[in-house]
Amino acid sequence: MELDSGATAFVLIATAMVMLMTPGVGLFYGGMVRKKNFISTIMLSMIAFAVVSIQWVLIGYSLAFGTDIGGFIGNLDHIGLAGVGMEGEGIPDLLFMVFQLVFAGLTLAILTSALAERVKVSSFIIFGLLWTTLVYDPLAHWAWGGGWAHQLGALDFAGGTVVHISAGFGALAAALVIGKRIGFGSHSMEPHNIPMTLIGGALLWFGWFGFNAGSALAADGLAASAFVVTNTAAAAGALAWMLGAWLHGKPSSLGMISGAVAGLVAITPAAGFVDPISAIVIGLVAGLICYKAMLWRIKKGLDESLDAWAIHGVGGFWGALATGIFATATIGGVDGLLYGNVTQFGIQIVDAVAAVLYAFVVTYILAYAVHKTIGLRVSEDEEYVGLDISQHGEKVAN
Repeated sequence: MELDSGATAFVLIATAMVMLMTPGVGLFYGGMVRKKNFISTIMLSMIAFAVVSIQWVLIGYSLAFGTDIGGFIGNLDHIGLAGVGMEGEGIPDLLFMVFQLVFAGLTLAILTSALAERVKVSSFIIFGLLWTTLVYDPLAHWAWGGGWAHQLGALDFAGGTVVHISAGFGALAAALVIGKRIGFGSHSMEPHNIPMTLIGGALLWFGWFGFNAGSALAADGLAASAFVVTNTAAAAGALAWMLGAWLHGKPSSLGMISGAVAGLVAITPAAGFVDPISAIVIGLVAGLICYKAMLWRIKKGLDESLDAWAIHGVGGFWGALATGIFATATIGGVDGLLYGNVTQFGIQIVDAVAAVLYAFVVTYILAYAVHKTIGLRVSEDEEYVGLDISQHGEKVAN
């Protein structure tokens, strides 16, 4: 098949938009930590992207998209991008590779929520390499590389299980291993710069159009539909979280932007399969249940610092199930439960539960292994001073 110049240009732009989401995550998280850890938190996202960029070129892409081995992982035919060139079906193979690369880098950046304000950079690099190779790559293969979930017929248009469940439940596991921040629950740990978080959230909202619409891999009607439902779900999520918080106090800006991200997360697996009215429902439910998940985490005293679990994990799980409920054959070629296809809903449940269990268990094992060998955490003195100075020798000007 000849290359399509329009599709190629479209996916190039979408790839750049998704890359912008990684610093967006850094700013989103950075505004929510204490000032002494602002630089460190942003840098973790950028380190994640750099580490994954090299890993993906060397082995990651091959493990995710190489020839299937037992439904679990790809082979190493494409190690070092062997056989991945400038030709392809519609778009160059190299472009598809780098489009998937920015997804992988973003996912590890999301997971840094669990490690904020207390992780050693050296340990994070090692953990990140292990996690991307042993958690993200297999999940990507399951869904998009011809693995068992793909064979079963599971629907994940742009990464509900691959990106959000993996990062969200991985973050929960990592947080349990690394432990609470010193003073958590007894000292104030209020966000130091909420406007920065709002800017980061705005970048995420913008980049998500490339994330979801770009997953159509062509500048066509499906991409337009994915674009519309993405924005619709984000708006619904923002309003739902804001109103839910309003009932308990005031409509905070932090709650509003968190709800928008929750709506974006939930629509991600469904973006190529549902209509705008369904997107409203998906976003509304996401905003409310992710808000409730955050409240539950706080009540239980879990220091998953920046709520990747509540927003990405819970939102991604709901989105995977919602895809099986609201999918319509008029858009994505497959009907969901709402249109009489009970089987598809069952498949979505199996896929989502498997992703949760795999991401949580394997992440816990990897984090535990790193923690017990070289240590995940900085020392108590370094944590007290702040990671900006203790890890990077830098600080934000007064």
